[in-house]
Amino acid sequence: MTTDDASSLAPVGLGPFDEEVYRALLTCVDATPAALAEQLGQPENRVDRACGRLRALGLVIRMSGRRRRYTAVDPEAALDALVRERTGELDQVRGSALALSSMFHAARRQAGDGSTIELLNGPEEQGRWFVRLQHQVRSEMMVLDRPPYVLAAVNPVEPVRLDSGVHWRAIYAPEALEIPGAMDEIDDLTRRGEQGRVLPGLPLKLAIADRRIALLPLSMEVGHAQGLVIRESTLLDALVELFEVYWARATPLASPSAPGLTREAGDAAGEVPDEDRQLVQLLAAGLTDNAIARQLGLSTRTMRRRTRRLFDQLQATNRFQAGIQAARRGWW
Repeated sequence: MTTDDASSLAPVGLGPFDEEVYRALLTCVDATPAALAEQLGQPENRVDRACGRLRALGLVIRMSGRRRRYTAVDPEAALDALVRERTGELDQVRGSALALSSMFHAARRQAGDGSTIELLNGPEEQGRWFVRLQHQVRSEMMVLDRPPYVLAAVNPVEPVRLDSGVHWRAIYAPEALEIPGAMDEIDDLTRRGEQGRVLPGLPLKLAIADRRIALLPLSMEVGHAQGLVIRESTLLDALVELFEVYWARATPLASPSAPGLTREAGDAAGEVPDEDRQLVQLLAAGLTDNAIARQLGLSTRTMRRRTRRLFDQLQATNRFQAGIQAARRGWW
């Protein structure tokens, strides 16, 4: 009996023969090692040892009685338990890898080989490092986000890390919000826990994991990109401080669906309409009229008409004033 690699149970610790015995036992209500041995054309003692290993893994149970008879546990429950156990073991390995990596780089720093700063050549190497940082981060991620991107604009790793409890702060350049679908993605990330802000004129890209290691691209030219991996050092400390300065200057970019944002008493009663709050956020973020209209699914003319109405409501004459007035009224 052979098993297709795609459906193999090897990742949860089953050897090929043990899996063969397990699959045979799944086809019947219960069986003795002798019956399974006859079915598989294998020695009884070999099958008996396999049943013992399957029992230790929780995949089969021995029935009462003097004769050894085994029956399979529901695979959905039994295999799920093994997957959870293996995931926990892998998390421990990942934690050990981080500790061993710290030892590795500490030894090289003491040897004077300059590993505090590592030069990356090419977009592929930078992309791999950005994914690696996201997988390694344990408590805090700090990101300066602006195009162009080495990887796809949609980041599949961040939602997983947010769901695991990582505190994630991102500062976006307005150009990042103009990419089709960007606001929908940011709305989803905000619901998962990301704190997002926007800063016009953001001059660089940066990712810092746990204030311990940073990825700093040296050029905005993706095709000939070079970057630096920067480990614990005064340079890393300076980059953390730079992020905090930008964070203080940036405008909060709240989710359009975030609850609890209501007008002050001086405004009309009731919640601020989502479309008004989102419009003033996009205006304050520095997006062009065409980009805002595209994000809101409006014509440029309709968007401008709503903007004039919003300016009148906020008693503002420009985007900056509108953003200040909206923030004062608690719109985000």
